[in-house]
Amino acid sequence: MIIFPAIDIKGGRCVRLLQGRAEDETVYGTDPVEMARKWEQQGAEWLHVVDLDGAFDGHSPNEEILEDLAKSVSIPIQLGGGIRSMDKIQRLLDEYGIQRVILGTAAVENTALLKQAVERYGNRIIAGIDASKGKAAIKGWVEKTDISAVELGRKMKEIGIDTVVYTDIAKDGMMKGPNLKETKDMIEQTGLNIIASGGITCLLDLQQAKQIGAYGAIIGKALYTGAIELPHALEIGRMIG
Repeated sequence: MIIFPAIDIKGGRCVRLLQGRAEDETVYGTDPVEMARKWEQQGAEWLHVVDLDGAFDGHSPNEEILEDLAKSVSIPIQLGGGIRSMDKIQRLLDEYGIQRVILGTAAVENTALLKQAVERYGNRIIAGIDASKGKAAIKGWVEKTDISAVELGRKMKEIGIDTVVYTDIAKDGMMKGPNLKETKDMIEQTGLNIIASGGITCLLDLQQAKQIGAYGAIIGKALYTGAIELPHALEIGRMIG
């Protein structure tokens, strides 16, 4: 199971939000590039980066930071947040050197873009499915839809997506454990590679995510508060069985 340290960027700083609410932010650093290097030095094999300004507004003031971040580390980065055009996908993947991008709002609202991106870049395009009470949410989690997360996952698979970041919004940043039941449903009912996100608080949460067959797990607040130390998390991810 791949362990993804999370770097959420808002206003050029590293922040964590509670349940995705822009007004409930905690700043954990003023330099996302420095944070990326820190996680790489501690052994991270991937980074999960979210451009929160892009997610909320659809356009980003953080482009220079994203480019610097991608070029400052040697490990692959998956990036999400406000990626809603082919031009931006191309820039991130071909110019900045991001390994793969996450389409969230675009995956729901712009199937044509998703299909075009998958046709061109294959598995470098992954989907972000953010759910509230089993229903998908978009635009930085601000807008709810009537589409079930599982239904959306199946649709993504039909289009050619093989990996999804699945986030339970109610759990995100709350330090009360992930929604293992719905994550397991996503794994079993879609056949996708599911990266578990939201609420991972302790090493037991990681062990349980691995037991239900998660392809990866994203750790955010627990790393920044010291509740989980990255080397210990990586050990769990690498364990066989």
